[in-house]
Amino acid sequence: MNATPLSAALAVAMVALVAALSITPGIAHADGAPKILKKVPPEFPGEATRKGITDGVLKAKLSIDASGAVTEVAIVEATPPKAKIFNDAATTALNQWKFEASGKPQTFELKLVFSME
Repeated sequence: MNATPLSAALAVAMVALVAALSITPGIAHADGAPKILKKVPPEFPGEATRKGITDGVLKAKLSIDASGAVTEVAIVEATPPKAKIFNDAATTALNQWKFEASGKPQTFELKLVFSME
């Protein structure tokens, strides 16, 4: 079966979305990282693809309430600087994450690695 240019582009986009991102927990506070109950992966921004930006690393700081809901996301570092293009996608996804309730507010830092392969 021959692929049309559109179906080939869609296949590449699907591979990019599936293989684009690995999420690695980073440093948490002293009592350990909170248990993640729900992860929502960020979408790989089309704008990044159009601009030829294929990878980057973000460090995000999450504020989590006593029930385990994310109340604030701050992107504290983007490497290289052009990786800031991923900030909105990461923030949107991380705001949907859910953690195990701890009974107290807490903060947590993690690293998001965007990579189109």
